[in-house]
Amino acid sequence: MRILMISAEGPPLQRAGALVDVMDALPSALRARGHEVSVVLPFYREIKENRAFKKKKNTGMTVDVQVGDKVYTARYLEGRSASGVQLFLIRCDEFFDRAGIYGERGKPYEDNAARFIFFCKAVLELARRLTPQLQILHAHDWAAALLPVFVHAQGLPFKTVLTIHHVADQGSFWGVDFRLTNLPERFFTLRGIEFFGRLNFLKGGILYADRLTTVSEHYRREILTPAGGHGLDGVLRENAHRLSAILDGVDYTRWNPASDHVVPARYDTRRLRGKQICREALLKEMNLESAPIGPVFGMVTRVVQEKGFEILVPLLDRLLWDDVRLIILGEGDPAYETALAVAARKFSTRFAYQRNYDVKLAHLIEAGMDISLIPSRFEPAGLIAMYNLKYGALPVARVTGGIQEIIEDYDPATDSGYGFLCYEYSSEAFWDAIKRARQIFRDQRLWTKLIKRAMARNFSWDASARRYEALYGELIGVTEEAAA
Repeated sequence: MRILMISAEGPPLQRAGALVDVMDALPSALRARGHEVSVVLPFYREIKENRAFKKKKNTGMTVDVQVGDKVYTARYLEGRSASGVQLFLIRCDEFFDRAGIYGERGKPYEDNAARFIFFCKAVLELARRLTPQLQILHAHDWAAALLPVFVHAQGLPFKTVLTIHHVADQGSFWGVDFRLTNLPERFFTLRGIEFFGRLNFLKGGILYADRLTTVSEHYRREILTPAGGHGLDGVLRENAHRLSAILDGVDYTRWNPASDHVVPARYDTRRLRGKQICREALLKEMNLESAPIGPVFGMVTRVVQEKGFEILVPLLDRLLWDDVRLIILGEGDPAYETALAVAARKFSTRFAYQRNYDVKLAHLIEAGMDISLIPSRFEPAGLIAMYNLKYGALPVARVTGGIQEIIEDYDPATDSGYGFLCYEYSSEAFWDAIKRARQIFRDQRLWTKLIKRAMARNFSWDASARRYEALYGELIGVTEEAAA
């Protein structure tokens, strides 16, 4: 099958976030199964300045794209991801040659509606011109969600799939921005992309995509409820017959301590000494005191409210007065970044915070920490928990979304499980889960058994890729055997 995946984020961007990882791993997994898969995303300044991404060429194709009353020129570059997947990059410096992706220092760009309307239209012009003709356009999240709307409005011969990674981000803009779409007025109605007088990208994608997916079964159930649907639960329930859940997976060619060449020592369940070496290297790298009595905690995440920093920050003093270490890598909300920086200065020998994402450090944290912290309010897929388990970093997590499908709470009565879950979204509930983990950590024989149990879990992309393959096949009338 011939598939084009469309996203605002993906490789070669280097940042913490599930969407970037999915856009790297899923196309590669589908390509390994014999499908022609390409990825298209904007040509951001970050990509332009990425020295590691050198193999890109100008296709020579330019297209004028109308956005409201203005016309912008889209230029198309072509390259390959590190895994060999064909990449198309849409260049329009007026929209994408900026310091951020969606905004800067916690403030979105005021013209985001125009930026991503342009992106969707430019993708459609690319799709028209690619040969042989594409069969599936697979859009990811709000920034690409208008694509199915444009396909429907123009009667184009593509089948469309929309994956909802995070329903809280909907691409909601002023109603006057509808004119930027150049769509007929009939689309700005209750049965169209209008939502309480505003233009809503994600609602449009939900209504007009041929199929909808999300990233875990528990998250699918959550977004159908008023508490989890962020206002779109009614729209999603009406279209639930087209909504299925396909759990994300892990690219174990990149995230596997037995073959990870980025970390100082490799290890597996039979040779765990390497994890201790990585632990020592991590503390040295971050200039923290070595050999703590307690565990090394870590997080590689976006520093935003939904990742649970509103319940974690109040616990920092309580956590760090003891002989433990904490390392956090990630950027996001300036208020939380400041709070972490202040705590890092106060506990300079026990806590290190680095804002700028670094691939090597991300892998070192996974390999070197004993316990990962996942206090998230929302965790649709829980990819980070999958990485944690493979590297033997036992997670303390709040139950939400895909977490329930990945982590099994440790039960001493039955000697089952390998993580520490809390079910209430509060600082005290999360602190109780941390205390349980620290108590078990004192018994190193038991802790080692739980590490081995966690590392044995397998969340490869192969099973997920097969399910996407079957979904695509249903849309274009191809049997599973023929698709394979």
